[in-house]
Amino acid sequence: MAETLVERVWAWLHETFPERQIYIRSDGRVQFFTFGPTLQATIAGLSLIFLGWVAFATVNVVFKDRIIAAKDHRYQQMQSAYENRVADLQISYDELNGALVSAEDRFKAVADELQTKQNTIMRFINRKEQVDATLSGLAGATAMPPNGTTVVNAASPSFPAPATNAARAADGVDIAAPNGAPMDTESGGGSELLVMPQPAAPQPRTAKPSRASFLDLGGAMGQLTGLLFGSHSAQQGPSRIAPSTLAQHPALRQLALETLRVQRIGVAETQLLVGTETRLNERVASLQGIIRRAGIDPAQYARKFSSVEGVGGPEIPLQQIHIDGIADSAFENAYLSASAVLEQMNSLLSSLRHVPLTIPVHGSQFEETSGFGPRVDPFTGHLAFHPGVDFAGPWGSTVTSTAPGTVVFAGNRGGYGNMVEIDHGFGIHTRYGHLSSILVQVGAKVGKGAPIGKLGSTGRSTGPHVHYEVWYDDVVRNPSNFIEAGRHVLE
Repeated sequence: MAETLVERVWAWLHETFPERQIYIRSDGRVQFFTFGPTLQATIAGLSLIFLGWVAFATVNVVFKDRIIAAKDHRYQQMQSAYENRVADLQISYDELNGALVSAEDRFKAVADELQTKQNTIMRFINRKEQVDATLSGLAGATAMPPNGTTVVNAASPSFPAPATNAARAADGVDIAAPNGAPMDTESGGGSELLVMPQPAAPQPRTAKPSRASFLDLGGAMGQLTGLLFGSHSAQQGPSRIAPSTLAQHPALRQLALETLRVQRIGVAETQLLVGTETRLNERVASLQGIIRRAGIDPAQYARKFSSVEGVGGPEIPLQQIHIDGIADSAFENAYLSASAVLEQMNSLLSSLRHVPLTIPVHGSQFEETSGFGPRVDPFTGHLAFHPGVDFAGPWGSTVTSTAPGTVVFAGNRGGYGNMVEIDHGFGIHTRYGHLSSILVQVGAKVGKGAPIGKLGSTGRSTGPHVHYEVWYDDVVRNPSNFIEAGRHVLE
């Protein structure tokens, strides 16, 4: 087959370029040159190449400007396409970087808010523990011995006065006036409650990370290019990142999961405050029940306590109060509501310290010999009303005050004999009669469990005992109700 093809080519060459001779005659002499088919074909090929080169050069010379312009146009197109790809890649990088920075800022904001919530809760818990300690002190001061006789703990801590602005500042929360001037700055830091008549406008968020972000690593651009475009980048070119692509980025997805987890912790803390408020409401109801068991209307007594202690100020709805660093309205409402109930409980405890819930003597050697109400008079044998409770015991035993107050009478008063009367405030008075001696003077300030006299049998008495009376709003009350109410402090 190859030999046949070569033969055909050789035959065609001889037919196209037959052997030719050129004769040259000079000075009677004749010379000739023979040109074979191969030489003719070679000369013809070289001639065609030469003529083609001449034509190409001529065209380049004639159309030089157009060719250069066409090359420049193609170069500009390539450069523009390259710049567009670089610009798209930069835009994609900026979008992803911005998304990461925004996610980092959001996570940091949620984490900071969670930290603020935890600090707020810790201050609330510390304050609650102080109130619980007050309640424990009240319970310890009214503890009953096995024989049922009340033991007065003279060393029990005194009850705190109603919380003032300074106390609230110590709790770590500052109250700010409507004009923004702080009303109390003794806390030295912590969350700040601000009055917000209108919702605060959203603040712009910077696109610069406050610290090294996930993209501040070496080779990030190359990794980003491979991540965004993969093996198709050289063929299709870069494009803007779709939101769905951003959402699937591993770092963004991890940040979103962590942010959601932190937010769930914040929700759990809100639920914790709601549960705490419920338990505080139960304790408030229990304290009100103690006051009611003593025969005093809790609401009326609270109003009297507030009017005497001196409280007031402008009424600012809780909806206008904002806790600095916390944007969770549910947490704010739960915290403010629980704080209000805790303040109510603290106020109740402060008012309860003025209620006489114990008896003036303690020890197993004392016993109740006469109760409150109608009885047969020991001197006349007729029916009469006994306005107190009698506790008999050894002569000269110490008689103590059943609540803190001021001595308003100390001396002899007819049938009472030697008597001490103490004003405990808010319309509550107690009287201690038949004392053998008096240990206090009028105007003296006495604490709960402070000695005020010695047990005796002066006045209208048949033997050594102390006659104990409780007065509220100028009406004599049954001391047994107050003593029984004191027993329920332990429940």
